[in-house]
Amino acid sequence: MKKLFIFLLAGITDAALAAPVTYQIDPTHTFPSFEADHMGVSVWRGKFNSNSGKVTLDKAAGYGMVDITIDPASVDFGHDVLNKWAAGPDLFDVARFGVARYKGKLTGFREGAPTQLQGELTLHGVTRPVNLQIKSFKCIPHPMLKRELCGADAYGSIKRDDFGLTAGKEYGFKMDVDLRIQVEAVAD
Repeated sequence: MKKLFIFLLAGITDAALAAPVTYQIDPTHTFPSFEADHMGVSVWRGKFNSNSGKVTLDKAAGYGMVDITIDPASVDFGHDVLNKWAAGPDLFDVARFGVARYKGKLTGFREGAPTQLQGELTLHGVTRPVNLQIKSFKCIPHPMLKRELCGADAYGSIKRDDFGLTAGKEYGFKMDVDLRIQVEAVAD
């Protein structure tokens, strides 16, 4: 009887430890960035400075969900005139379409860490599948907040004309965009 009680108690403890944890995206340490062609002459790089969202993660069960919102009005090429143009009607048209959103499922878990993100990106009023590879993923105790901090480096690519972003296509701009996303999130 005593062995049965210990076995049941251990099962309850394991179930409690395996509960999903919700993490809030830290916008001061999260930078969705991209690289895009400029007429085959050079590669332009930019990032979005405003984002928010959450990650739900159950490392023991190998399960997780991501829901991130990005404000295209915060686009930053490091050039004020270009930033204003990109937020305007010729590219992101933020007055008409507002925020972008990525929702996905963490997959390919190895030793409690996801290796892929399978989801959908809604950008410029269009929703398409976008899968990302997770290059690195790590969780540590946050030294100041005393809560778990997780971070990842993810990458993937899209064709911007799939989302109706065709500016420059008539001049020979390639529509391929490489995505690079460093993200940090803190447990609730």
